[in-house]
Amino acid sequence: MELSPANEAAMQDIGTALASALPDLRQRNLLLTLAGELGAGKTTLARALLRALGVTGTIRSPTFTLVEPYETTAGPVHHLDLYRLAGGAAELEALGFRDYRGAPGLLIVEWPERGGLDPDASDLAVQIEYAGPGRRVQLSAATELGRDWLAGVTAHLLRHQVDVVSI
Repeated sequence: MELSPANEAAMQDIGTALASALPDLRQRNLLLTLAGELGAGKTTLARALLRALGVTGTIRSPTFTLVEPYETTAGPVHHLDLYRLAGGAAELEALGFRDYRGAPGLLIVEWPERGGLDPDASDLAVQIEYAGPGRRVQLSAATELGRDWLAGVTAHLLRHQVDVVSI
């Protein structure tokens, strides 16, 4: 699916749609990867998703901490930002990626390519690109669970008539 959010509010609507379509995270593990240039909107999307899951207070970008954990209404979420990684998969493993991936919850990973993550390892992969004054957001699912999640996101966007869909 391709979306064309014109502004930050529209990007936040996509984050809300991602949250609304999540299955119960207490029983499943999902991997959401967010790729795109610096400043494209990855953290904006992640923050909107976390807000929609009931996180209150400050939502920090994990650029310097690398991992920020959250308890949400849907279950546990770990937000990773791999921008500062240089060692690829070895550093990702040192962060405890395998443990996060093996436990119930949502794992949001910004800059997945810096950790050597294969896009096909994601349940749902989001690619954000600059497109004039707005953005182009490509969502793709690599697993059955991801395809179900993406179908729910699409239904939410259409049901709420969010003005970012250009399929």
